[in-house]
Amino acid sequence: MTIAAEFVGVTQRFGDFTAVDGIDLEIPEGKLTTLLGPSGCGKTTSLRMLAGYSLPTAGTIKIHGVDSTTLPPEKRGLGMVFQSYALFPHMTVAQNVAYGLKIRKVGQKEIAARVSETLDLVGLGHLSASKPKKLSGGQQQRVALARAIAIRPRLLLLDEPLSNLDARLRVQMRAEIRRIQSETGLTVVLVTHDQDEALEMSDLMVLMKSGRIMQSGSPREVFANPANRFVADFLGYENFFTDKTGIFRTVRPEHLTLGAGDGERLDATVVSTAYRGVDLLVTLEAVDGAGQTVRLVADVRNGAAVEPGTRTTVTADAAHLVTLAAKE
Repeated sequence: MTIAAEFVGVTQRFGDFTAVDGIDLEIPEGKLTTLLGPSGCGKTTSLRMLAGYSLPTAGTIKIHGVDSTTLPPEKRGLGMVFQSYALFPHMTVAQNVAYGLKIRKVGQKEIAARVSETLDLVGLGHLSASKPKKLSGGQQQRVALARAIAIRPRLLLLDEPLSNLDARLRVQMRAEIRRIQSETGLTVVLVTHDQDEALEMSDLMVLMKSGRIMQSGSPREVFANPANRFVADFLGYENFFTDKTGIFRTVRPEHLTLGAGDGERLDATVVSTAYRGVDLLVTLEAVDGAGQTVRLVADVRNGAAVEPGTRTTVTADAAHLVTLAAKE
């Protein structure tokens, strides 16, 4: 695997606050890597250090094997799309896309060719003469992408690029960014707090908490084998309990069933139910193998309605039980 960028023991402190705490990370060439986690976990700070907008307090950042820790942003050969898109309102779409090329003193013929090629790539060739205010949010986002891609960056950095779009457009743009990355072979680093976005788009998913990397790997690897409670909880594993042998376990709501079955069984009481059309979300209380009262959530489909206060048995599907190495 070729490494496009690397963090080696990188730390970033702001006064007494440690935003990034000694991380080591290899970003693979030609792949889409997501930095995922809640607000304040250090993902955007890490992206800004990679871009050169913020210098690390300690550690080394390499780009294609070269120490680029103190290199200014304009010398790193990177493209960046911000959350706000940062389009120039007085310029046309084509002029916005051409801006970075003019700054780099690319010839006029080459600029025209690259602008046309890039706008076709993002499906906006027919809007080249339009101003940003005439465009939808999704179209503005594509212009920002085109502007970043036109300079042919070594890495493309995306900072929460879909957060300003409505739910339908976000889903569309996930597929669009993934298509563009696949067609161009660009190395992309995307910051997001949305686990669905990361799971759908990533080749490599890096989950962060309090400035540290909790787990990294392919979406399938991380989703199937969360390293600890934080990772599992962030990825939607809502049920946590200690089994009869003292092992700390988790299981997703869709793999917790009402009634006896093949797996870990717990006696429980229904606390509440929520009808959602295709399913019934049932919240229960149970006492686990460690004698602790735990809250459980079952996603019940094609089952009979149950009422709060009902005593029942719940079974965590043995095939989908996950053992957690740590409770943190």
